[in-house]
Formats: sequence, C-alpha cells, structure tokens
Amino acid sequence: MLLLIVVVGEVLHPGSGSFLELASVPLTVFAACGLATIFKVLFEKYSIRFYKSNQKWSDDVAFCRRSGLVKSFQGNFPFYEFDAFIEMAADMKGNQRHTLKVRHRYPQFSKDKRSGLPLEFTFPTDTGSIAERYAMWDMLSRFMDVSQPLPDIPRLEPFRHLDPTTRAFDEAGKRGRPATYWRDLYASVDEKELTRLRWEHHEKVNAAPWGSRPDLMAQSVPGYEDSYTAEPEDVNAYAHAPTQNVRFVERPDGASSNESSERNDT
Repeated sequence: MLLLIVVVGEVLHPGSGSFLELASVPLTVFAACGLATIFKVLFEKYSIRFYKSNQKWSDDVAFCRRSGLVKSFQGNFPFYEFDAFIEMAADMKGNQRHTLKVRHRYPQFSKDKRSGLPLEFTFPTDTGSIAERYAMWDMLSRFMDVSQPLPDIPRLEPFRHLDPTTRAFDEAGKRGRPATYWRDLYASVDEKELTRLRWEHHEKVNAAPWGSRPDLMAQSVPGYEDSYTAEPEDVNAYAHAPTQNVRFVERPDGASSNESSERNDT
C-alpha cells in the first residue's frame, strides 16, 4: 500500500522527494502504535496469568483484626506475641532515619528457614519525626484490639460498618462525625488546605506525651525489662541526639510493676 502511494506520488510529482518524506510520518506513527499495542497485549496476558496463579496472595501476609492473628509465610502467630521497637539508621552524611519495626518475640518458631532472620514487619511513615512511629504503633495496636473501634482514618472509613464494635460505636453517636466525613473532606477542599491540615495533624502527633503512656508489658509480665523504667522526656530530641544530655522521666507504672515483681520473687 505504501509502495503504491509512493508510485502515485512520483507519477503526479516526478523527481520530488517531499512526498516520500511526508509518507514516512504516518509510517512512524503506525510503527509506534503497533509496538505499544504489542507491549500492552503481552503485559495484560502475563499479568492476568500471574494473578490467576496467585489468587490468595493477599491473604499470605496480613494483620487480621477479627482473629487476632498475624499471617506470614512462616506461619500464623497471635498479635500479642509481637514487640515493637524503633530502629535508627544513619547515612554517610550523618542524617538519621527512624523506622518502626514489629518483631515476633519467639524467633525459634518463626524465623525464615532460608535466611535465618526473625519474623518482623517494617512500617515506614511520611515524616522524620520519631513521634510518628509511636503513633503508627498506637494505630496498629488499636486496629488489632476488637474491644475498641477502628482508628478513624481515611483508609478505614469505607469499612467501619463491617466491624461490629465500630458499627455499634458509630450508631451510638460516639464518633461525632458523619459516616462519610473523610470522603467529603477530600472532595471539598483543595490541595493547599489539605497540606495545612496534614501539618496541623503532625504538630498534634509530635506534641502528644508518648513517653508517659503506660507500659502494658511491664505491668503484665513479671521481670520484663526490669532495668528500663524511664522514658526520655522529649522522644524527638532523644532520637536525633541520643548521646546528649537528655532528661529522662520515671514511669511510675513501670517502677511499681518492677517493685511488685521483686517482692514476689523474695
């Protein structure tokens, strides 16, 4: 077809190469579209094949609120067997990065058979504040506690009516917000207002007294972290400069728990 067009063009305009140059434009577009179509067909074909062969992939790793289990490739374990800690890493320039990690307390039952590493999960956050890591663990703990309603965050709002505790909480009017609060908020405000609200939220998180919260493990497990009864007064300052003179505040609940455990031992 293209050859016929070139021949006709040469008959109508003999000795002119402009028509051949003009014909190369649709040829290039046709080649590009054809190549893109081939890639699209191959992508869809192999993507569908992958998902068909992994129909239960989303159930392999999950924090299950209803059952209280943490599902993993190493097995399923109760959520209360996991401990949270904040890991600090520094780059070559001295910049610090903090990450919340949740690790299984009994690695002999859950470590990876190939690598030998203990079972743990990493939860990144969108700011450098260490208080954000405390807030992340608080949210995960409340998510797994069926005696409390789901955390009131945008991602979980569409599913609040599916959780019995949360549905009863909302129907009793304790939430104090419309059922579609977060959806309506995102639909009605612009990006500038969203940025302001995010920073306002970060300020509240940073100002929360995370270090003064009771240590439930110290209260319920005798001898757990006996020597650790205090928290840094300013967790953010301690995270960025742990070797400086940071003031620690005593945790009365942790101290009283340790004193009682010592009396029981004697």
